[in-house]
Amino acid sequence: MPKLTFKGGVHPRDNKEYTCMKEIRELEQPEFLVFPVSQHIGAPCEPLVKKGDRVYRGTKIADSPAFVSAPIHSSVSGTVTAIEPRPVPSGQTVNSIVVQNDFTDELDPSIKPLDYTTVKPDDIPALVREAGVVGMGGATFPTHVKLSPAPDKKIDTVIVNGAECEPYLSSDHRVMLETPEELILGLKIILYRFGITNGHIAIEENKADAIALLEGQCAREGITVDTLKKKYPQGGEKQLIYAVTKRKVPLGGLPADVGVVVVNVDTCTAIARRFMYGLPLTRRIVTLVGGAIADPCNYRVRIGTQVDYIIEKTGGFAVEPKKVIMGGPMMGQAQFRLDVPIIKGSSAILCLTEKEAELPEEGPCIRCGRCVDHCPMGLMPLYISQFSRMEDYESCEKYNITACIECGCCSFECPAKRHLVQDIRRGKQEVMGIIRARQAAQKEGK
Repeated sequence: MPKLTFKGGVHPRDNKEYTCMKEIRELEQPEFLVFPVSQHIGAPCEPLVKKGDRVYRGTKIADSPAFVSAPIHSSVSGTVTAIEPRPVPSGQTVNSIVVQNDFTDELDPSIKPLDYTTVKPDDIPALVREAGVVGMGGATFPTHVKLSPAPDKKIDTVIVNGAECEPYLSSDHRVMLETPEELILGLKIILYRFGITNGHIAIEENKADAIALLEGQCAREGITVDTLKKKYPQGGEKQLIYAVTKRKVPLGGLPADVGVVVVNVDTCTAIARRFMYGLPLTRRIVTLVGGAIADPCNYRVRIGTQVDYIIEKTGGFAVEPKKVIMGGPMMGQAQFRLDVPIIKGSSAILCLTEKEAELPEEGPCIRCGRCVDHCPMGLMPLYISQFSRMEDYESCEKYNITACIECGCCSFECPAKRHLVQDIRRGKQEVMGIIRARQAAQKEGK
């Protein structure tokens, strides 16, 4: 079968050999866990508990009436000791619920398995929402919203994103190898929700063992396993949809506009676990890796566990890190402190040595056009970067800055080592603010 791909993109060294062949390890539970009330795109939740309350593993401790939101559940049993602002991986301070673990791991009495075929397809999104499931590839978009498209958006294809194209990351790879039955069940539940059979699991060619394993298991389920060319950002939604279906999501559009739903590997298993065991989303697989880490591996981590605790319990640093990033090196967020919790979108902790984290000095743009050639969105990064530096946000908007997925391909390919994606990210934030203000003014005018 041909290896599927898209136009543009880059080929960074994947560095997955440090962890991809090691089985997932269970991390020892900490005494205190921190649950920010916002771990998703959309409206933040409000606490449903107060200081002194006892909670179980799986107890819903925060929720919101907003449609674009997802509840938060305790990942351990214990006592609420505080509800206060705490730092989170984004660099912000967010109201958070602190739970002291009693180490009994007592499940909430409401947790019960459920055969998905006994419920109506239209009830699946509400059950997924109640389990707090969001996109676990990093975007954290509430999954029930994806499962509830507008009536005029007819879904005919579901794609499980097994590309995992970011260098160093291997958590999805290990999930595909170690719990394929959960992955396949999660996909079947989504197909059942839409009443369709066209399901795909798309995997990059550098995960040949996962491809072989899933091809064997999916053949009898009528699910297609697609082999993707190893290229970054192969896991971007629009790039993945084009690679698998040759459909182009329109500028400013969503996958549902072309009849497709895309879900991450661990998101899919979280849906399956909701029905297999009745469990809400309370844990995730995290890749701990980088030259500064003594024992790189993938760990099964309770949501709410702090990064400094994880590093301490897994052997600590081999050398003092120069930079710690939550996520991969291309799109992850650099951390200025380690007392931040693992949240639903925390796919990796990347700890880089001074040499690995070295940032080259910028040179002048030579107008070579490589950033344009490699942009997977077909944008002109050199001009958008320049407009952003000049604070010419009108031109930024004209050149479609909001379509940028901040993948970093432009910076990676630039021979002058210009910090293009940083410029674009700043400009994009400003333009989004301007657009929101304009929309609010128009709404008031009506």
